[in-house]
Amino acid sequence: MKTGRLYLIPVPLGQTPVTDVLPEPVRACAQRLVNFVAENARTARAFLKSLPADTPLQQIEILELNEHTAASALPRLLAPALAGNDLGLISEAGCPAVADPGAALVALAHQQGVQVVPMIGPSSILLALMASGLSGQSFAFHGYLPSGTQEREKRLRELEKESRQQRRTQIFIETPYRNLQVFGALVNTCAPSTRICVATDLTLAGEQITTRPVSEWRCQQYPEISRRPTVFLLQA
Repeated sequence: MKTGRLYLIPVPLGQTPVTDVLPEPVRACAQRLVNFVAENARTARAFLKSLPADTPLQQIEILELNEHTAASALPRLLAPALAGNDLGLISEAGCPAVADPGAALVALAHQQGVQVVPMIGPSSILLALMASGLSGQSFAFHGYLPSGTQEREKRLRELEKESRQQRRTQIFIETPYRNLQVFGALVNTCAPSTRICVATDLTLAGEQITTRPVSEWRCQQYPEISRRPTVFLLQA
């Protein structure tokens, strides 16, 4: 039996109309599918309702895949595609399988011979890099930094050293309520010449993207990033 396809369907990064950030072919694909795997079923239904979906929401199957999902559950999530039906993968925000548990399902799809189809949509990581003015030739995404103060500062020194040696842009994120702690660690730990970009509320009405050397950041008030989705970038 021919398998279905696994479509990686991006979603808006916040309260942005889907028509502003998703091309029509992506919306059309999401509208027609009736089988989904999502990090959060409730927000996935809200996304499908905003399209709106061609099929009544109560007839659409949405199974959850999050950080707590056991590896043994993955075959059940991929089952619709193995049975010949197209399947959509939806992240909690942005692009599926990028800093997202959906990567495990994509890996299994490749193992089982299911075609994986990535679709165009907003990625906060790439949008921040594009707008930062920092190196796009060599860059690395590191997810979250350690939460402890000393461990975080040690990690920042390591990333700054690697950036200087490799001419590499270092990218990371944080839980929004700890944004100011991370920013403070950056300006207090990094060298004055190191450039720091703070990219907040990407694609949203309050979008702010600013790149400055640490020496300039130290002379200004902290940016208004508390509890707002933010991507941090540094280049030494």
